[in-house]
Amino acid sequence: MRILITGAAGMVGRKLVARLLQDRQLAGRTIAAIDLHDIVAPETPQADGISVRAFTGDLAAAGASEALIADRPDMIFHLAGVVSGEAETNFDLGYRVNLDGSRTLFDAIRLANYKPRVVFTSSIAVFGAPFPEVIPDEFHPTPMTSYGTQKLMAEALLSDYTRRGFFDGVGIRLPTICVRPGKPNKAASGFFSSIIREPLHGQEAVLPVPRSVVHTHASPRSAVGFLIRAAGIDGALVGPRRNLTMPGVGVTVGEQIEALERVAGSAVTKLIREVPDAATWAIVQNWPTRFEARRARELGFTAEQSFDEIIRAHIEDELGG
Repeated sequence: MRILITGAAGMVGRKLVARLLQDRQLAGRTIAAIDLHDIVAPETPQADGISVRAFTGDLAAAGASEALIADRPDMIFHLAGVVSGEAETNFDLGYRVNLDGSRTLFDAIRLANYKPRVVFTSSIAVFGAPFPEVIPDEFHPTPMTSYGTQKLMAEALLSDYTRRGFFDGVGIRLPTICVRPGKPNKAASGFFSSIIREPLHGQEAVLPVPRSVVHTHASPRSAVGFLIRAAGIDGALVGPRRNLTMPGVGVTVGEQIEALERVAGSAVTKLIREVPDAATWAIVQNWPTRFEARRARELGFTAEQSFDEIIRAHIEDELGG
């Protein structure tokens, strides 16, 4: 099996590559090659018997997607994207990467005239307020940000290209992935991770929104699990509604902080400083809260059951336990 991963230099992309090289198989097939693509050079870890190649460039540039598809990868993980805060502040870049890049890739697959599995990472940002207390699978997507709009448009393309038989697509709407390791990025959701990550390192963290904000989270470990499950699932079981809302843990920011105190102690939570930020709040206040995610759960997608588990997963995976 040959695998292509776009957005491979990102956090989820790197963790997916590590998992694939560890498992050495996907969807019951032995992995022979993995091609990695991003706007910056992805790491190219080596594994005996598996060819790993890295490509850099703009996915939306002329000929870029065609070159990536030339070897007809059997499995394509399309993770590339501009994050929420950057897509909101840089309108042109958001549409070029999140929409044009997706359309260019999907069309290259169509023109190559074969039918791979395509797993696309969408977002719960496709939904917009007002929300019920628990958001059902049937809730209508009405995004309130450019990022959510771009993701919803790519979801529609994925469904239509699958309906037409150009490829076999599955879209997974990721909750906020938390706790993200490394340095903060330009995602508006970055504070959800920073208020856990930085205090665990003995550093101060800024909370820009009220503690009453409710949001749904899953760990990077779960995100990789979602991708692996989406790669192997029978498309007939998914049916015509190809985009699935993933499960996660719905909690308030205050409950996040309470979980951190249970796991790491009160000295750690005292490092969180509340500094309201109007620009962040303008985005976050229209974000969805808790999800039913019934279809995804019935199809075998799983995530943590509590935020304590999410914090412990970060400690185990990033801080050596």
